[in-house]
Amino acid sequence: MTENKEFKNRVFGAAIVKAINSNYNADFSGQPRTLPNGQVYATDKAFKYTVKNYLKDVYHDQYIFFFKRLDENLNPYTLEQAFKAKLGKDKELDAKKKESKQLALNELLRCLDIRFFGATFAMKAAGGNIAVSIHGPVQVNHGTNIWHENNIYSEQILSPFRNPKEQTDETKETSQTTLGRQSKLHEGHYLHHFSVNPKNLEDHQDENTEKLSQGDIDKLKEAMQRGATYYDSTSKSGTENELLVWIQLKETSKVVLPNFSQLIRLEEEKTDGKVVADLAELNSVIDKHQDEIESVEIYRNASSVQIQNEPKKADIKDI
Repeated sequence: MTENKEFKNRVFGAAIVKAINSNYNADFSGQPRTLPNGQVYATDKAFKYTVKNYLKDVYHDQYIFFFKRLDENLNPYTLEQAFKAKLGKDKELDAKKKESKQLALNELLRCLDIRFFGATFAMKAAGGNIAVSIHGPVQVNHGTNIWHENNIYSEQILSPFRNPKEQTDETKETSQTTLGRQSKLHEGHYLHHFSVNPKNLEDHQDENTEKLSQGDIDKLKEAMQRGATYYDSTSKSGTENELLVWIQLKETSKVVLPNFSQLIRLEEEKTDGKVVADLAELNSVIDKHQDEIESVEIYRNASSVQIQNEPKKADIKDI
């Protein structure tokens, strides 16, 4: 079957996440993250979380390793507990045995998120510690806001409960409920550049290792199109997937494409409030390397974005 076929092509792409009156990726103070120049950005972890959360909920037959799970006491798993809970129940690892490291690698690579993003893993075993480092095929860059504004605002919110530690004087408790604060970005369009290089896994494989398959890649593309929209919370309401560009090279190609962060521009469409994604600069790169490219796929949120200067022979679909 095609979905079980090993995937060997390299890919370069970009994913744009829209945030309207939303906080796609907050820092530890609750503010949208900003660079020293004031430009709003999001970490690669924020985007990868939306991908993993979507895969966990939609594909129940797939195990997502790096995701918070609770034990019977409602405490988060340790790394070792997570390994043993689903992967290593019947596996006895011995750090003194050479084959144990490969066995751990093969167990980890049964997890879809690790086949995508890799892992750094160390756990205690008989005879010492076993440590493995897997260079994932899918590498995602921090996403920067490519919109022309970076307007962050904060607002107070009222809790229905009082703080028992607050007192009006030494003897009387306060009768006032507590105030909180939330911060959001008025409008942002975060562009994450990404690449896929299946060769990153070659050093970790033996005849028993689960390979990156076409079926895996189909799930990845689906999650990259829908994960941010699917993950809805109070702070992230208004955060949606907007655009996905997927440029797949021929299997024999050795070309390296530039980072797409500077090759896609967004402008406001005055008549209906949509944004226009201008792909003129990206188109120039595609034309230059057209003999190396197998396919160009563009997935867009038709309700919010229009495409200008679309690449020739691009397969354009709605999210």
